[in-house]
Amino acid sequence: MLYVGEGDPIRPRLESHYAQKDFWTRAIGFTTTTAGQLNKAHVQFLESRLIALARAAKRMPLDNANQPAEPSLSEADRADMEFFLGHMLGMLPVLGVHAFEQAPKAPAAKAGPVLTCKGKGVQATGYEASQGFVVRAGSQAVVDSAPSMAQHVRGMFDLRQELISNGVLAMQGALFQFTQDYTFSAPSTAAAVVLGRSANGRVEWKAADGRMLKEIQEAEANA
Repeated sequence: MLYVGEGDPIRPRLESHYAQKDFWTRAIGFTTTTAGQLNKAHVQFLESRLIALARAAKRMPLDNANQPAEPSLSEADRADMEFFLGHMLGMLPVLGVHAFEQAPKAPAAKAGPVLTCKGKGVQATGYEASQGFVVRAGSQAVVDSAPSMAQHVRGMFDLRQELISNGVLAMQGALFQFTQDYTFSAPSTAAAVVLGRSANGRVEWKAADGRMLKEIQEAEANA
């Protein structure tokens, strides 16, 4: 769960959230070293952009109920804030926050080969990327997950349910289909969501020549 907010000063907001929100375990704040460099409109712009990015990425549930409107900024101020935002988005993954990252539009040159995961009448394609394992839009997933999934891999089961509720997985005929490219933390998580059961992604994802992801990774390590 994630909440994006702005405060001036920040401490009263943290005290308020500590008293009223029980889901969070840490907070990350951004400010500037120069007094007055960020005004109220600047901060509201950053808040609006971050919430919009998190909603588009759909990697984590948001506690923000509404999408705040972007304040009107001059062209120069907007450019400055986009530059500031770029720095924030570069730092957040290093701090372990990946909620704003969207899957790349196309595999990068250094991305792994396109792999396929099949089972129970479904087929999904994906590839390894710097952010994690990307399952491509149009990939299929089973409708009903195995009962053991909720019991033994609850985190993967909950993620699958979240992807269904936020529209990343949508019904297409008798199967679920990915409506967008989606980045998972690991190939096993991706395979579990596709197949609706506990899965070893290094075995389930295979290249066109039949090699398992495990074999591809071992060959790359030896090289």
